[in-house]
Amino acid sequence: MSGAHDSKALSQARYTQFADGYVTSETHAKGSDLDRLIAIAQPKAHWHALDIATGGGHTALKFAPYVAHVIASDLTPRMLESARRHIVDDKGAANVSFQVADAEDLPFETERFDLVTCRIAPHHFPDAKRFLRECARVLKPGAVLMLQDQLLPDDDKSARFVDAFERLRDPSHNRAFNEAEWRAMCATAGIEVEHCEQYIKRHQFLPWARRQGNDDATIARLIQLMRGAPAAGRGWMDPNNWGAESATFVNRHIIIRGRAK
Repeated sequence: MSGAHDSKALSQARYTQFADGYVTSETHAKGSDLDRLIAIAQPKAHWHALDIATGGGHTALKFAPYVAHVIASDLTPRMLESARRHIVDDKGAANVSFQVADAEDLPFETERFDLVTCRIAPHHFPDAKRFLRECARVLKPGAVLMLQDQLLPDDDKSARFVDAFERLRDPSHNRAFNEAEWRAMCATAGIEVEHCEQYIKRHQFLPWARRQGNDDATIARLIQLMRGAPAAGRGWMDPNNWGAESATFVNRHIIIRGRAK
């Protein structure tokens, strides 16, 4: 099997196992970043939207009251079913449908959508450039892409550390990017970046680790990895009370509003 196929199979396996935890995860379900996405996107009532790698469905659910229809898509059928139960059965949203879809090979016609969203997912994709090309393809000319994902520092040594920390916790983490990389990939895909900002999320370390099934040995390795981090990398993640039950850290996200050319 190719490396990309292996990576997607690993993501499917892990997110089948941990699907329900992502529906209830406060990191994904709550936070002012969801409100910020609405404020930046300025969705319109006649828009048809696609949410890529919907996970627990929180972004699709957030946008649903503002648009005509949302398709929530995900590579993992179990995750999609968990999202459906949350959005339809629990929340009663009537304008959301669900479809299994590979972010790098979307099963939708060209120039279909007014809005494409993707939140806290592209770091799992084997080919982020291909994902962005697919976003550009399915967007109508002039339509909006709203993207949020983990952000790496510009310093290469610190960036490698941050990626290694994330990958130890979740082996399906492929890689994140810095702002310059995101801007370059968007330009190559035919997406004009209209707005870009950084958003900081602080996490309780132990629930964050346990959500991916990390055992005590892996948690101990994560603690040691942070303690040995380069100074700039440690500053980027800002750990507090490290090694204690109350330990926290931050990860930094990029939020991009792009427009299909």
